Amino acid sequence: MEADLSRLLEDVQPKVTPRALVVPHAGWMYSGKVAGAVYGRITLPRLVVLLGPNHTGLGPGGSIMSGGRWVIPGGDLPIAADLGREILKASVDLHEDQQAHAREHALEVQLPFLRRLRSDVQFVPITLMRTGLDFCTAVGQAVAQVVKGWPEPILLISSTDLNHYESQAVSNRKDRLVIDAILALDPGGLQRAVRDHSVSMCGIAPTTVLLAALRELGAQRAELIRYMTSGDVSGEYDRVVGYCGVIIH
Repeated sequence: MEADLSRLLEDVQPKVTPRALVVPHAGWMYSGKVAGAVYGRITLPRLVVLLGPNHTGLGPGGSIMSGGRWVIPGGDLPIAADLGREILKASVDLHEDQQAHAREHALEVQLPFLRRLRSDVQFVPITLMRTGLDFCTAVGQAVAQVVKGWPEPILLISSTDLNHYESQAVSNRKDRLVIDAILALDPGGLQRAVRDHSVSMCGIAPTTVLLAALRELGAQRAELIRYMTSGDVSGEYDRVVGYCGVIIH
């Protein structure tokens, strides 16, 4: 794993200190270059809020863990318990839950990158099954409320892949609509793009939450770092999955 991280992480200078990231979560073979391009450009604060989709259907509509440690190859990472408890208190839509996280990969695949960048990193995992705009906006506002008052910097990360299992040409077109909404920092626009154009983006909820939080936090601009599809890796363009890496300032 460490050799893979060394290969995937781009050491781009000077580093930036972002407010938020959007990164993919497919296997590193396919999406690792996109994630590594993003993580290789940033300075990581000690605290991270990780937002991801619920692929398994387990647990409540919004699941958070506010204590414990997650074990990954080579060690483990602690949950930022104080921060997690405050977010839980601020949101009526999030529930203390382990079941939704137990078999979910979207957040887990980010942890080796985070630990490689900063050995003392702590995180709060939030896994979301509900996708409605009102729900996502409320969760985003609760997260922003806590982040705004916290005494040290907190990085927000949304873990998502883009359109699934259509041709390269179709996915490029659909993914561009989603990326444009993210770059515009527009949570409602993102939801409309996904709904009106039938984009099978698995992380619509965490990315909408992220954008809603950033509206409260005064984010100024977003930068697309890299876009690829699985076809760009495999050479098979009939059924691809899209991946984007975005840094938000």
